[in-house]
Amino acid sequence: MRRTTPLDPPVREADLLTELAAVYREAEEVFSGWTCEASTECCRFGITGREPYVTSVELAAVRRAIAARGGRRALEGIVRADGAGPPEPGVSAGGPSRRRALPQASERRCPMLTDAGRCAIYAARPLGCRTFFCDRASAGSPVRHNDVTRLVRKVQEIAARHEPSGDLGRPLTRALAEAGPSAAGAPPRTSSAARARRGR
Repeated sequence: MRRTTPLDPPVREADLLTELAAVYREAEEVFSGWTCEASTECCRFGITGREPYVTSVELAAVRRAIAARGGRRALEGIVRADGAGPPEPGVSAGGPSRRRALPQASERRCPMLTDAGRCAIYAARPLGCRTFFCDRASAGSPVRHNDVTRLVRKVQEIAARHEPSGDLGRPLTRALAEAGPSAAGAPPRTSSAARARRGR
């Protein structure tokens, strides 16, 4: 006789995002005292040769932030508007004179970086944008490699419950492109992992 396994209770995306926010707060504590001159070089992936990788749950947080700003088209307008209007809390302004001059296409600028040098979704930026990997960063309290690894694993664990293979990171720009127009829409209330478990 075939044994049946009880289905896991549905996982609400909002609950997982709350867990993610707690990890982000922990990251702020780990990097307490660290500062950046807001050169925005880390937001220009062609300059650093690095791009943040995001899990599915981090992408969901980014998508919600984009939707909260009016969707992808509205975000593009905000980016082009040179940061007009109040920046998000904690956002620092940079200036183009502080970075190396490269053709814009070669810079591979983050789509969330405004012309005024601000992150349009600063509060929802992924973990990789919170670790001060830029050479220009001024160190605060010493941060051990194990501390960063622990944060990464916490995010991956949350993402694994968000959707199948959600813990496998993808470059931010590719993840956004693959999300397509839905990146600007309202996020689902229940994670795809829960839907898969229910056989939908």
